Amino acid sequence: MTILNTVYRDVPAVEGSPTPVVLVHAFPVDHRVWDVCAGRLAAMADEQGAAPFAVYGLEMPGAGKCPIPGAEQTGPVAADGAYPEAMDRMAESFVAALKATGYDKAVWVGISMGGYLTLAVHRLHPEAVAGVVLCDTKSEGDGPEARANRLRIADECETHDTVEPVMHFAKPQPGDSALKRSQGFIDLFSGWIGEQDPKGVAWRQRMAAGRPDETPQLAKIAVPAGLVSGTLDPSSAPDRMRPMAEAMTATDPVFTVVDDAGHFTCVEKPDVVAQAILDVQRRA
Repeated sequence: MTILNTVYRDVPAVEGSPTPVVLVHAFPVDHRVWDVCAGRLAAMADEQGAAPFAVYGLEMPGAGKCPIPGAEQTGPVAADGAYPEAMDRMAESFVAALKATGYDKAVWVGISMGGYLTLAVHRLHPEAVAGVVLCDTKSEGDGPEARANRLRIADECETHDTVEPVMHFAKPQPGDSALKRSQGFIDLFSGWIGEQDPKGVAWRQRMAAGRPDETPQLAKIAVPAGLVSGTLDPSSAPDRMRPMAEAMTATDPVFTVVDDAGHFTCVEKPDVVAQAILDVQRRA
């Protein structure tokens, strides 16, 4: 699979270079959810006297300008239309993209669907993982109802060539954070989602629907780790993510609760998330 690499901060991979950070974006948008947070991460590292480290943002297939994988790259298709091997194939491509920079390992940071990818990378290539930060995400696979809903959305996006089924991510919901209710956020996310290829949105939904349960990975994470959860996140609130932290028995993860933030903490409170990432990078 083709993976596009955004270089937020370039530090050559030579002997003694600090561990780089790889940022993996959420659904249904692209790497741009990390733009502000990545900038703050580099600035805060400088302000706090940390040695400069590389920061990369990797684009999922079918997101932004990243090509949609063909049938051969995607792999088998389940009877219901899910892609049972696509997550693993994407994870392999992400590790190859990291190695193409000259680095062998990184602190992997995933938000929402990016968290699924981060756990898949750890399962397949733990040697490439120097640290983990999981933001607004979960480890378990989809249940029957959630899986069916993903596939329904994928069908609608493909059939009608539209991203309207996922435009609700840009619309204020009851209990949303102050930022998510702002016109600035609505315009920003509406623009990002509107620029997505409907077929790319569908591909990522089918990929996520077919992904495995990564919960067993949590106990195997022995590297520095952090978890980030917005108090207003409807799907990954602190009470839902704390069991993940408790399952990480091989490490001592730092749990960061982000007040007045929902499912996109890196956009809603970029400084808080940047500090959580920096804390893990320093220990990696």
